[in-house]
Amino acid sequence: MWFSFWRSRDRFSLDELRYLTDQLMKVPIVNEVNKDFVIEALRSIAELITYGDQHDASFFEFFMEKQVMGEFVRILKISRTVIVSLQLLQTMSIMIQNLKSEHSIYYMFSNEHINELITYSFDFRNEELLSYYISFLRAISGKLNKDTISLLVQTQNDEVVGFPLYVEAIKFAFHEEGMVRTAVRALTLNVYHVGDECVNKYIASVPHADYFSELVKFFCKQCTTLNELVSSASGSQGHESISTILSAVDEIEDNLYYFSDVISAGIPDVGRLITDNILVLLIFPLLLPSLAMEVVDGTKIGAATSLYLLCCILRIVKIKDMANTVAATLFCPIDAFVPSSGAKVNGYKSDHEKSEETNSTNLINSEVDSRSLKISIPSSSSQIQLEDGFLRHNFKGSHLALRDALLSYVTRGDDVQVVGSLSVLATLLQTKELDESMLDALGILPQRKKHKKLLLQALVGEGSGEEQLFSSGSNILRDGGGSELDIYLQKLKDHYGVSCSCAEVGESPRVHRFQVLNALVNLFCRSNISAETLWDGGWLLRQLLPYSEAEFNSHHLKLLEDSYKNCNNLLIEEAQGTWPDLLITVLCDEWRKCKRAIEASSPRKEPKCLLLPPHKLSVEDRSPGESSLAAGERMYELVKVFVLLHQLQTFSAGRPLPDQPPIHPPADLPENPRANTSGVDILGPKPNTELNIDEAVPCRIAFERGKERHFCFLAIAVGTAGWIILAEELPLKPHSGVVRVAAPLAGCKPRIDEKHSRWLHLRIRPSTLPMVDRYGGGKMKTKALVDGRWTLAFRDEESCKSAFSMILEELHSQSTEVERRLKPLLFDDEGDPNNIISLSNSSSRTFSNSL
Repeated sequence: MWFSFWRSRDRFSLDELRYLTDQLMKVPIVNEVNKDFVIEALRSIAELITYGDQHDASFFEFFMEKQVMGEFVRILKISRTVIVSLQLLQTMSIMIQNLKSEHSIYYMFSNEHINELITYSFDFRNEELLSYYISFLRAISGKLNKDTISLLVQTQNDEVVGFPLYVEAIKFAFHEEGMVRTAVRALTLNVYHVGDECVNKYIASVPHADYFSELVKFFCKQCTTLNELVSSASGSQGHESISTILSAVDEIEDNLYYFSDVISAGIPDVGRLITDNILVLLIFPLLLPSLAMEVVDGTKIGAATSLYLLCCILRIVKIKDMANTVAATLFCPIDAFVPSSGAKVNGYKSDHEKSEETNSTNLINSEVDSRSLKISIPSSSSQIQLEDGFLRHNFKGSHLALRDALLSYVTRGDDVQVVGSLSVLATLLQTKELDESMLDALGILPQRKKHKKLLLQALVGEGSGEEQLFSSGSNILRDGGGSELDIYLQKLKDHYGVSCSCAEVGESPRVHRFQVLNALVNLFCRSNISAETLWDGGWLLRQLLPYSEAEFNSHHLKLLEDSYKNCNNLLIEEAQGTWPDLLITVLCDEWRKCKRAIEASSPRKEPKCLLLPPHKLSVEDRSPGESSLAAGERMYELVKVFVLLHQLQTFSAGRPLPDQPPIHPPADLPENPRANTSGVDILGPKPNTELNIDEAVPCRIAFERGKERHFCFLAIAVGTAGWIILAEELPLKPHSGVVRVAAPLAGCKPRIDEKHSRWLHLRIRPSTLPMVDRYGGGKMKTKALVDGRWTLAFRDEESCKSAFSMILEELHSQSTEVERRLKPLLFDDEGDPNNIISLSNSSSRTFSNSL
């Protein structure tokens, strides 16, 4: 019988479909003997049905008449080989995905055969079978709409009592294979976005709502895993550890985008369930306690990871209640979120407790350990009570509020903590779901928004708004404006059991704003923080003060002045340092970058940079034996800090920022007589080019062991550039030589040997600074370049001293030109370090000084 299958027939014909169906119906059992025929028959039927759907309706009519769907289910049940199950699932997926006719789809879904396939007990220990099964379920979900979804649910008294597609799919929502999890989430979103009220009610009911609780618990485990990766990679910048962290970050952010997509579907109560669970299972017990400056016992997540997660949650899961609740918690003391001794966080397990759960937790009435967290969310009204040793305390205002902890990070934390705190403040500032009164209470409402708010109040006739708008700058922030804050503080108390009695709550927003400004000013005066981080602070300050320095007091201005002068002096020293030839180029480049950075609409860095510690280098760290690359990196840092401080003072003084730094242009002609005599111009000496060697000093050098060569030595500076030249004398052309070797003059550090007075030692640094590639955390990648060392031997001691003096003269000429060009930027008309902001009018700022 099986050999007749292979006889010649028209492949895409109704006769072929009829023949295959008849032969399939004659199969009593599927075993090793006939499995190949069955597999080929299933594959061919799928091709014919797909072809007929687009070309000939009689194909699908025959498919319905012979009830081939029922035959598929029968074949599955009598099959003893996995490969037939694989082919059947693939056949169904192909048919469902490619059928275009609504009539065909309705028929496929209109009987229980699809649900029988969905609920069939497959052996999912076979990973390939699971992959085909998930693809089959996802193919079905791709055809869902308000008409077809009703064909797949089971109803009773007009209510949905069963939905096999959804129920079976979410069983694999937390599978170890990422592709399976992704497919399940795509399926659930297809279901949620149909918008069927009965299905939505079924999804949000007990016990199916447990899925959302388990989602958050799974997310919490991913957060603790990320923290472990960050902790283990601390101090290491290896590519493998960074790659692992970034992979975990991608999963974290994918989860948050999934939460956002689920909430956007608009299913009643689901958004509230997800919000409450994120707050109660993650933010309150895990993230907020870790923001304490001192490590709290029982803290499961580090500060850097917590700050990153807070930023991501606010940026991605755009829920007004969540954003405002998180903002309100910043006015609560840290102690309010620290578990009492021995308490466990709901959903958290220690390493020895990470056994697989056999029973899902009921989100609607979830109870955990008696000294932990208790969630009680009646279906009629959302209410959460936190009992027995966790969040059931009243705290006095003497306890440090979370907002103060963030500002403490700015003023006293390390680089990562500063970046994290600034990222949280920037994220809050840019969160559109936050009410402006909440931003005002936090002290981070941009000045332009404040003016806009007061202008609107004045236009609609509100006296307070008009009075403040046209009052002096010192009174511009006089109003309390804490109505939204009061609402969410009350909600924290009633809904989550968090009582806040901090004195900060009753303070005026102008006080909080002053605290933020004070923290930022102190940040700019810190020398142990990287320039990249200071730029982030510059962006935030520019958002708060876009127009003038009216809110700075004399102390602030004095701190900024002192910091700027110190940086100014260090930059003057760099003109005589290792890289003066690149100093102006770097300065102009960083000036443009800094201007773009602080004037941008959003910060330059993604929150994930918190997890990749930036490279830190103090601009004041100098060592006699440092390499030229280390000196170049320090020079880069110094320039970035100087540019930031200069631009901050410029816009704080109410002046527009120029596109280019105010420096002198290059001199028209080289003033160096040695350069003129030798014939070297601004382009520098090229190999194998001739030059005059009248002022050159003969010397010898061995670039290879035992191979000494004779050269004529020259040191020449043209403008801000300079070179050390070794030329080979032309025997037939007196006073002329050919350039054989040229190296940078700057940073050569000439030294006459103490024991051999005819030897001159030089350090030869690279001609360029290979610091252009940066990743994640901002650490500079440098090529494996090292400084070269030359030892030149001269005829006598006098010749050696002559070469040494020549180098010093040219170095002085080079640094003098650099200082000349930088003079408008660094010095005032009297030659003192330039200070843009004058303190002469600071005494009139009664508002700031009074604070």
